[in-house]
Amino acid sequence: MAQSIAVVVTSFNQGLTIREAVFSVLAQSLSPDDLVVVDDGSTDPESLDVLGKLEADGVRVLRQSNRGVSAARNAGIGSVETDLVAVLDGDDRFQPRFLATMAPEFSDDDVVAASSWLSMFGTATGIVRPTGGRVADFLARNSCPAPAMFRRQLWEQVGGYAEDLREGFEDWDFFLRLLTRGGRIHIVPEPLIEYRTQAGSANLEGMTRRLRLYGEIIDRHATVFASNVRSALLAQEAISIDRLARWEELLLGDRSLNPGEATFGDGGMAALVRIATARTQVAEGNKKPRYEEI
Repeated sequence: MAQSIAVVVTSFNQGLTIREAVFSVLAQSLSPDDLVVVDDGSTDPESLDVLGKLEADGVRVLRQSNRGVSAARNAGIGSVETDLVAVLDGDDRFQPRFLATMAPEFSDDDVVAASSWLSMFGTATGIVRPTGGRVADFLARNSCPAPAMFRRQLWEQVGGYAEDLREGFEDWDFFLRLLTRGGRIHIVPEPLIEYRTQAGSANLEGMTRRLRLYGEIIDRHATVFASNVRSALLAQEAISIDRLARWEELLLGDRSLNPGEATFGDGGMAALVRIATARTQVAEGNKKPRYEEI
């Protein structure tokens, strides 16, 4: 028997993009049994106009004071009675096959949530390939996009999204609470989510904020981190190795780039040696750097 599906779209001052998000749900090859838009206290006239027109066209719109995306998702999910729920941010879009592709995954009782790769559009473009997995796979990084489908009963059992996490990582926290009970999050290896990117700055303040929020995740899930400390540390090291490899490829591809000072304790010094050696080899006429000799 097919399980019923609801889609919850959240919005805050997102203007015309909320209409694109809703239209992407209405265009699904598998129509949802319920659709609700939760407006988290929008104030700009364009957003209010778009929401009013959607409501006039029969789309159910819930309105609340500005309490954050977690509270908006919880309000929307709490208003539906379906077996499965998919959440979508108001500036993103689902590909037409998203619901039809996700729903069958829940015939496997081991699957607690499902999502897919993402196709970025806007300021940056490209395909992003999250991996999903079990709880140990979510300790070093969040391995599932925020737009996802999950069992409504499990959402209720874990207490929904944490409404006090208003600066970010609320989806990571939610997925960890789902996975701590067992099971896995499945990622379909197709870009069925269109993820909007906008101009921003990767400044020190943003990096410090990310570090602080990661500390919050560790504190909230201290027991599971302590039980899987080896996996978490190895995963962090794997991330560092991958980043260093990409950094080396970038520098070797553009020899005008200056690597600056090497970092310590993460392979940065050794990487700088390899780059310097490779540049010397290229300058001497070797077409390919001989890494095996380093």
